Amino acid sequence: MSGSESRSPRPTYLLVDGENIDATLGMNVLGHRPNPEERPRWDRIAEFGASLWGQPVTPLFFLNASSGQMPMPFVQALLAMGYRPIPLAGASHEKVVDIGIQRTLEAIAEVDGDVLLASHDGDFLPQVEALLDGERRVGILCFREFVNGRLGELASRGLEFFDLEERVGAFTTPLPRVRIIPIEDFDPLRYL
Repeated sequence: MSGSESRSPRPTYLLVDGENIDATLGMNVLGHRPNPEERPRWDRIAEFGASLWGQPVTPLFFLNASSGQMPMPFVQALLAMGYRPIPLAGASHEKVVDIGIQRTLEAIAEVDGDVLLASHDGDFLPQVEALLDGERRVGILCFREFVNGRLGELASRGLEFFDLEERVGAFTTPLPRVRIIPIEDFDPLRYL
């Protein structure tokens, strides 16, 4: 099965750093641990990944399973939504999710495909930068105001940013965010 020889539809690889999204949502947006109804709808994120560039999406969700335990109800839900859960384990000092995503981004650099990364983390900067080769589309799914500044600088090289709330529509209720709003996107009804 040689993907480089056949002209099958180009894939979009969706890599989800769930820990980072959850921590950013809880600490920076909500100010508390997110309740289930405040968490992103992962199915909407996968649907956005497929519709954005009109390509089949391969959604990968990275989990830290270093404790030896997996949140099986959550894993089952991810599987039902078409995600491929990737439970990783390592020593307590290892950032296994980051290492797994870094390795996956490096592997994607060797194959055909576009990339969407759901994270705010600057630990992926070298891998994301390497993917900006002018041949592939690369995007970050995030709360734009909390994305790593060095990642933000890569916009000039073609890195795209997609707001999880506004653009992706990943939440069922409005979040209490304070951020700069372009006037063309301002909806006063949201504040009434």
